[in-house]
Order: sequence, then C-alpha cells, then structure tokens
Amino acid sequence: MSVQTAEGPTPRGERRGRRRSASAESALPQLPWRQVRNPYPPVEVISDDAVESIHQASLTILEEIGIEVMLPEARRILQEAGADVQADGERVRFDRGLIEEAVARAPSRFVLHARNPEHNLEIGGDVVNFGSVASAPNASDLEGGRRPGNQTDYRNFLKLGQSLNIIHLFGGYPVEPVDLHPSVRHLDCLADFVRLTDKVFHAYSLGRERNRDAIEIARIARGIDEEQLDREPSLFTIINSSSPLRLDAPMLQGIIEMASRNQVVVLTPFTLAGAMAPVTLAGALAQQNAEALAGIAFAQIVRPGAPVMYGGFTSNVDMKSGAPAFGTPEYMQAALAGGQLARRYGLPYRSSNTNAANSLDMQAAYESVFSLWGAVMGGTHMMMHAAGWMEGGLCASFEKMVIDAELLQMVAAFLSPFEVNEETLALEAIRDVGPGGHFFGTPHTQARYRTAFYTPMISDWRNFETWREAGSPVAPERAAEIVRRLLREYEPPPLDEAIREELEAFVAKRKEEGGAPTDF
Repeated sequence: MSVQTAEGPTPRGERRGRRRSASAESALPQLPWRQVRNPYPPVEVISDDAVESIHQASLTILEEIGIEVMLPEARRILQEAGADVQADGERVRFDRGLIEEAVARAPSRFVLHARNPEHNLEIGGDVVNFGSVASAPNASDLEGGRRPGNQTDYRNFLKLGQSLNIIHLFGGYPVEPVDLHPSVRHLDCLADFVRLTDKVFHAYSLGRERNRDAIEIARIARGIDEEQLDREPSLFTIINSSSPLRLDAPMLQGIIEMASRNQVVVLTPFTLAGAMAPVTLAGALAQQNAEALAGIAFAQIVRPGAPVMYGGFTSNVDMKSGAPAFGTPEYMQAALAGGQLARRYGLPYRSSNTNAANSLDMQAAYESVFSLWGAVMGGTHMMMHAAGWMEGGLCASFEKMVIDAELLQMVAAFLSPFEVNEETLALEAIRDVGPGGHFFGTPHTQARYRTAFYTPMISDWRNFETWREAGSPVAPERAAEIVRRLLREYEPPPLDEAIREELEAFVAKRKEEGGAPTDF
C-alpha cells in the first residue's frame, strides 16, 4: 500500500491522528490501520419491555403467518427440523421453540480472516468494522460525471479502498462492472479482490455456483486447505430477505452453501416502512426481526454454530413519491433499535451508512452523519456502505468515499477515550501561564502539539483570506485531489506467486466451463 502512515501506532498517536516529521510532511494524514473499538454503552432507544414485545410479535408472525421459502431443498431441510411446511405451496411456519433454540446456537463472536493476517477482523464485542460502498449500478466523479459501472471504475474503487486505512472490508463490488458478462463477472471481480487488496471481502449469493467459486477463491487467496477454511471463516455474504416475508431461491442457496462451509452469513431484511413493511416503526421492526430470525435459524439448522450476523436495514419511504429515504430520524431510530434486538439474541450486528442525496451537498453530509451515529451508537459491529454511498445506493462516488473516510476517521478518534491523569491535567502549565497569557509556547504544548488533536485529511481550517488565495477549494474538489493522489500512488499488496498462479488457473478453468448461470 502506497499511503504512508505516521510514526508507530502508540495509543496517543492512534487517538490524535498523525505525528508529522520533516520526512513525512507531505504524507496524507491517515490514522494507522487498526480495528476501531467502541468504549461507550449502546444507546437504547426503546425499553427492554418494548424489545420483548417486538420479539414476541416476531414469533407470532413466524408461527401464525409464516415465511415463503422459495427453494424446495430449503423447505425439505426445514420440514425435517420440525417446521410446518405447507403441503401444496411455499409457506413455512415455525414453532416458537424451534426458532429460539436454533438462534441460540449461533456464536456471539468470531474472527473473519483476510489473506493478510494483519487485516483479520474481530466480529462482535466492542469492535466496529467499516466497509466500502457496495452494489451500486453507477459510478461518479467530478471529472467524468455519472456513468454505468465498468471494470476500470470497479478496480479503481478497490485500489482506493485498499489505500484508505479506515476501510476494513469490502462489502461487495463497490460498483457493478456491467461491461463484464454476468456469467463470468464474479470470477473477474473476486480475483481482483485478491490481486488488488488484502482485506476481507464479500461473496454475492446469486446461485450456488457463485458461492462455491467465491469460497474456493477465498481458500486459494489464503493459501490454506479445505479443512482449515472450514475452521476459519474467510468470506461473508449478505442475505437480503425479499420483504415482506419471503426468502428467495438464490438467497437460500447462499445460506446453504456458506453456512455449510462455516462461512459468515449476514441476514439483513430490507424493510422500508410504508412500502414493504408496516408504516409504523414498531411494525416494521417486528417484520424485520421475523425475517432475520427465520434466516438465522435456517443457517443454524444447516450447520449449528455457523457464524451469522443480525442485519438491520429498516428505513422509510417518502409518502408523497414512494421513493426510499435514508439517513432520516426514523432510520436512526431503527438502527438503534436493531442493535437492541441483536443484543437480545447475543448476535453481532450489521448496520449501514446511507443517504439519499443526488449530489455532494449538505443533504449527503447530514444524512450520512445521522446514519453513522445511529449505527455506531446502536452498537454495530459491521458498518456496510460506510464510505462512498450516494443516491440511496444507486451510485458509488469516488469523492464521497474520501469524504466518508474523513467522517469515519473522526468517528474513530471520538471513540478513543482521552486520558485524565496528573500529566494531562496540566496544572503546572496553567500555573506557569497564569491569568491572561497563552499556551502556544509553553513546554507542555511544545512537547505535544504534533499529536494534540485529530489531523484532518480534507477538512479545511484556514481562515477566509488564506482559503480564497488558495483558489477557494471546496470539500468535493479537495476530495477529488486525494482520490487522484491515492490512485496515482497505489501499489498492489504483495501476493505469493504460487497463489497468483493457482488463482489464475482456477478462474480460467471456470470461465472455460461457462462460469455461472444467468437465469434464476
């Protein structure tokens, strides 16, 4: 990775940002790569009794209304486990005890392994992991404007995510490269994850062939055998239920393939209050919870103890237009409540950084900040779309990815507690300065000023006159320059030549076989 970090990661250096030296004056001010820990208790937006009411309502939904399970193999597995499967249809109803017993088997913590062990991720506890934007059909930047996703932009997003220390994982293709044929797209994209990055990555559940290919590529990337892969989760997938109350065939195949190999399943209903869920937040959360519990229970029936995460993605729609709204007060409340529900089951929690803005404007900023704080203070362990999401997920923005990285670094700095001790209380410095003086030249300040405060990556703290003399750059322009710089300085992480050869041989073989089906 070409981006230089500051002096070694002391606790003070990690808290305050970058320590600059004469040789590193031009280095981009990034925090060193590390997992972020949240020392604060999660915010509880509803009472324990309300959490229990949502839980019981969810069990009633599963027991009396049921879920459509749109894969015969999955219905057979559930029927053998004791679920009530409709004889002439796809509806499955679940006994309360069956759900609670199955969900209780899931682990509360696990490690998600990257091909670079230094980038392994703890999932659970007090750790917060930030992921790149994922699954956008369009890309944009100030220079080229908005355009359909393509392989060049896809690779540039990977290079950018690899270069930004605050990005811990790739939650999917940052942008969909539609210039690659769907039958082999996953092979090229997954291979690029391995060649261009060394962080944790994601597999789409779009048919069992794609899952199996992704699992094999994750094994090759780490240079391990099948048995070690089965012991060590090295890949994750997002499973979105098809709200309301449906699990479709590709997603069910994804649960089967990933859970059976002990890889991570992140069950995330996509519930929009007023459209695919009740218009009230309580009702939308009850439906979210029912769908999540059904998928998580199914994963545990497939393989007891398989790693899973509870995903929350409940927001609302604009009732005037029907358009999805993100980063709203309701989204923030749902993110906080989702964390409470995840903790009710002892499961790691996934949330997201979202906005519905169409340009890099004030709306993009405040909706993202609302989303960030709802997720972080809700106790999220994995924040999907943490950097780069625009237009309600329809566009991945290069400049927004850098702007969000700045926000994430500020969140990370905020989550690092400051020290209170005899040295930091600075009574001697206060005594030396006395009334009416200043602290700029005191030994206490001079010894600490380089690491005293968070150093911004793109925020501009110059006064108006100096800013105007510099050409009056605004945040998107400064972010665009950082994007250009990071792509210019990017170097791929080391990759063992034997792994590269095995990866290329596997991809070539699967392409020769035709890749994966394109009809579901």
